Amino acid sequence: VLKLDQLLAAKAGFQRIWQVTGQTYPRKLDTEIVNVLSSLGASIHKICTDIRLLASFKEVEEPFETAQIGSSAMPYKRNPVRSERACALARYLMHASASCTTTGAVQWLERSLDDSALRRIALSEACLAADACLSLLQNVAEGLTVIESNLAAELPFLAVEQVLVTMVSKGAANRQECHERIRQHSQAAAAEVKLKGRPNDLVDRLKGDPYFAPIHDMLKELLDPRKFIGRAVEQVQEFLESEVDPEIRRYQGNLEASSTVEI
Repeated sequence: VLKLDQLLAAKAGFQRIWQVTGQTYPRKLDTEIVNVLSSLGASIHKICTDIRLLASFKEVEEPFETAQIGSSAMPYKRNPVRSERACALARYLMHASASCTTTGAVQWLERSLDDSALRRIALSEACLAADACLSLLQNVAEGLTVIESNLAAELPFLAVEQVLVTMVSKGAANRQECHERIRQHSQAAAAEVKLKGRPNDLVDRLKGDPYFAPIHDMLKELLDPRKFIGRAVEQVQEFLESEVDPEIRRYQGNLEASSTVEI
């Protein structure tokens, strides 16, 4: 019997077989497969939610076709429809494992066949949803645009901690007094941006205040964006080299095509 099992498995192209089964293989295998896809759905949902949030701040934009309509009522809008669609499908994918788990739990004495109809839906649609989510995410990643000018407008607010630390470390200011002066300038600059639609003038305010004279010649250095990203560049490079590149090499022949999405 064991020899027959091995011969049949080899004929079908399988290297491993179930040691013990009833008339069907254990349906927990379906759960294990779909759980992987559900976890993928959660990751895609997280990524696309962040893109949608950043798009609402006008810091990034996903691809936008020349004739694409962002809103039927508001022609100027450029809604992140790809990320929205990916989130919708990812939510379905995240919950797909529940039906497989339930099916595995109700196989009466391993004789029930009430799994048959559901698994034909659950397995195929989970794979289709995962494929659609990945196609959407690939399309977004290939055409994602960072709006650097809007990010730069926030940079002075990010730098206030560096200004405070530098002033105190140079012995040029009392920390609480310096904090209060920066707070006043920051709030005034924020009001110019939010209430009047004007550029962020925080740096000009600091340059115009004699209190900050000890660091006036250092402001350009303190505003260097590279001071605020830590090891992000190195961490990304290390992750790509150690985790991503080996997987890409495994599937190199299947990764040449770009993703096209109809909107």
